[in-house]
Amino acid sequence: MTRPINVVIADDSAFMRKKIREILSVDPDIRVVAAARDGQEAVALVKEHEPDVVTMDINMPVMDGITALQIIMAESPRPVLMLSSLTQEGALATLECLELGAWDYIGKPSGTISIDLDRQAAEIIAMVKAASRCRVKRELKRKAVSAPVKRFSAAPRTTAAWDRTARRVVAIGVSTGGPKTLLEILPYLPADLDAAVVVVQHMPETFTGQFATRLNGACRIPFKEAEAGDNLESGHGYLARGGKHLTFGKRVAGGATARYSTHPSDSLHIPSVDVMMDSAIQAFGPDVIGVLLTGMGDDGADAMVHVRRAGGQTIAEAESTSIVFGMPAQAIQRGGADFVLPCHEIADKIVSLVACLV
Repeated sequence: MTRPINVVIADDSAFMRKKIREILSVDPDIRVVAAARDGQEAVALVKEHEPDVVTMDINMPVMDGITALQIIMAESPRPVLMLSSLTQEGALATLECLELGAWDYIGKPSGTISIDLDRQAAEIIAMVKAASRCRVKRELKRKAVSAPVKRFSAAPRTTAAWDRTARRVVAIGVSTGGPKTLLEILPYLPADLDAAVVVVQHMPETFTGQFATRLNGACRIPFKEAEAGDNLESGHGYLARGGKHLTFGKRVAGGATARYSTHPSDSLHIPSVDVMMDSAIQAFGPDVIGVLLTGMGDDGADAMVHVRRAGGQTIAEAESTSIVFGMPAQAIQRGGADFVLPCHEIADKIVSLVACLV
């Protein structure tokens, strides 16, 4: 008999602790072993029970979820799933947690105490199960040995002479684990990169604007949340807004313009990596470099194959650094990866591939 997935819940609301326990207990493969009322209790219970997964509220008394997350990741690292409100304030706190090593987050649909959390029951169960398969201890050790230490900080930026129409594009897709992974790649792209950089990160609309601001502060190239009508420029980065698909239209004068679409409406993810990359092929032809990073599922895997068929180049993140080796694994299996690299080697490869397109 397979051992159940042991979970520790941390939330200062008795109602939320009860509700999360009820949701998880429906699945026979999951067992809630303890519940904490604050971050300090959570840290102690994680040491005592050594659970496979932790669900962590952010706003708690005594010790908040951000502090508890940092202690857990330093002392007994394991997948921590943050529960956050989908507000602007919640977005900032959640992004900080993701950069500090949280596995992913679940948005509380109606604030701190969400009486309608049941509508996300299937998602919560699926994410806990996926998180339980993530070997955090092994991955952290490998990264510590093979990757340089990279911190979130403003990078020097030049603005001279690079505001020009992009003739080539680096199209990046990422999901679970994306914020932390992107901050190990994008700040290392040079200010004079002769391509536009477009990123689809699976995130709700309330998160993407804040994340674009963080990327802008960390990168040598200016970064923004893409707006409809933006003319893509070399040496600039664009993050797709949540809630709509980012696509591109060809300009008469050359290059491409950002557009947003609600079609296809039945996509599992909106924005979709597949939709963005396929549109990039239509706008840029072979001058596309597709990059698929950590994430659950297979969004972007088919489009990576299409990029190769169109004459572009593709990079899939290696299993050794993927927080979830789902999307890149599917791209590799389907023949959509020219290069398979750990995240700390991807920036240099992008630079060399862009140079080859000139």
